[in-house]
Amino acid sequence: MIVITAPTGNIGRHLLSGLLTSAPAAGEELRVIVRDPARLPDEARGAVDVVTGSHADADVLDRAFDGADAVFWLVPPDAALTPHDAYIGFSRPAVKALAAHGVGHVVGISALGRGTALADRAGIVTTSLAMDDLIAESGAAYRALACASFFENFLEEADSIREHGFFTDTVEADRKAPLVAVADIAAAAADLLLDRSWTGTGSIPLLGPEDLSVNDLARIMTAQFGRPVRYERQALDDMYTTLVGYGLNEAFVQSIVDMKRAKDEGLDAGITRTPETTSPTSFEQWCAQVLKPAVLS
Repeated sequence: MIVITAPTGNIGRHLLSGLLTSAPAAGEELRVIVRDPARLPDEARGAVDVVTGSHADADVLDRAFDGADAVFWLVPPDAALTPHDAYIGFSRPAVKALAAHGVGHVVGISALGRGTALADRAGIVTTSLAMDDLIAESGAAYRALACASFFENFLEEADSIREHGFFTDTVEADRKAPLVAVADIAAAAADLLLDRSWTGTGSIPLLGPEDLSVNDLARIMTAQFGRPVRYERQALDDMYTTLVGYGLNEAFVQSIVDMKRAKDEGLDAGITRTPETTSPTSFEQWCAQVLKPAVLS
């Protein structure tokens, strides 16, 4: 039995779709934890066991982890909370439930940065790494998928690109860094969940096929969309003021700013790209298939 948390989110929906195809052939049953079962895809209905509720709830986890062999663990960021409460507090009931039910394997979503000089001052990333350490205490074999920044983050810029011809971030325009598609993250998670020959704890970086700067991304978008797209850099102080103005928790906003600062200082650099750390989808492919329809719609 494989349990999937956040099955209707960006990563979870790709994971669920892939496992609905591959799990039966491997003799695996699927169970999902979901707040609103109506959001599940039609193909999941009747094909998966559904536990309704939040995976922060100890009673929900007790039902969901009963008889489970493996768990996909993803914490949906909650900007109304402090980073500690949003990640560590959220995950504590899961650690207890994993140990109580003897779940053997857990695959989690985390971030690049472990072992770097910036890891202890990288905001949300620092908290994510602490969450990994907490889950490792459950006794389950654990693999943290240490993800680069997501291509999908640029979907939040689709309106700006369409209406004004630019997107924003806070990084230096020519700093190259890895980026990854969420579908590739889901595929890596599926492989680990289905082949549980691995033991112990560790992390697996997912870097995408190449490092790109935001200027590179603007150039690719321009070619894909047939119209000029430029990058405009936002100051970290301006980002902080904007996000706090939306009513987000100030400590959570500061952790976002700290992460952005660390990334601009090279947090994601230095990981060797190998066949194991290189995911296949290029930004050009993703841009053509996902971002271009969103921008040109």
